[in-house]
Amino acid sequence: MTSRETVTLTRKEYEALIDRNTELEDALAAIDADDGVRVPHAVALAIINGKSPVVAYRQELGLTLQNLSSKTGLAVSYLSEIERGRKAGSTAAMKAIANALGTTIDVLLID
Repeated sequence: MTSRETVTLTRKEYEALIDRNTELEDALAAIDADDGVRVPHAVALAIINGKSPVVAYRQELGLTLQNLSSKTGLAVSYLSEIERGRKAGSTAAMKAIANALGTTIDVLLID
């Protein structure tokens, strides 16, 4: 005859385990559905605190407006206007900026 080990839990402990299991299942589902886009923590905080996503990414990468201009082929003044929200930036410009910053356009258009 084999012996089975048992564990006794309180209802509260059992429910905590079930909740934790559900959280882990949700996390795994999110990983499976991942689109591959990651926003660095410092960038996310800067955006939450009111910085333009373009500024947040550029500064996180240690780029100046001149550096970004060189990478995108866009004028420094145009980039500055986009960063300050004075110009929306054309689709082509935003695509060039996103590529230079290693992200996607939709991330840069977070309001």
